[in-house]
Amino acid sequence: MLLAEDERRVADAVARGLRREGMAVDVAYDGATALDKARLTPYDVVVLDRDLPEMHGDDVCRTLRSEEPDSRVLMLTAANGVDDLVDGLSLGADDYMPKPFAFAELVARVRALARRSGAAHPPTLRSSDVELDPARHTVTRAGRPIELTPKEFAVLEALLAADGAVVSNDELVERVWDENADPFTNSVRMTVLRLRRKLGDPPLVETVKGAGYRV
Repeated sequence: MLLAEDERRVADAVARGLRREGMAVDVAYDGATALDKARLTPYDVVVLDRDLPEMHGDDVCRTLRSEEPDSRVLMLTAANGVDDLVDGLSLGADDYMPKPFAFAELVARVRALARRSGAAHPPTLRSSDVELDPARHTVTRAGRPIELTPKEFAVLEALLAADGAVVSNDELVERVWDENADPFTNSVRMTVLRLRRKLGDPPLVETVKGAGYRV
């Protein structure tokens, strides 16, 4: 996801919290940068402050809706009147939150929008006897709960959503980590190794040499 917020202290704190929830978060501190990032990366969700410098949030939202229709936009604003809500939604925003907001509510809304973005996936992802519920953030194998870290959960979710297709190392870095991740580290490989260990036998995640991973 992309977080566009000009108050750096707020943006950095919210981004840290969202990353702890297992989300890959890029941050932009002005509207022009936000639009540039959105044109380069197909974000599932864009959390967009309305009053941004360089390029107003309204203009960013309007442009995103025309150029990146699959991205879901959650607009933030210091105003909370009905007229502001109507204005935000009329620009093409999918959801709207006034400031200040409860962090737990932001997380819930972002997750709800993420489930609506791009291609539709079933509410519960399954392969063999492994089941992942994105809404409840749970994983079971043969009915047995499996405790995963946020990164392990996100990697498994990406692989299950691919439905047998190969997911490359670069795709996993883009979807599970964020723009600050070093693509040349072995973070993906180590996360997959830990995930395999926790899932147990028979093995679920296959390495496709030179291509990536699949279930």
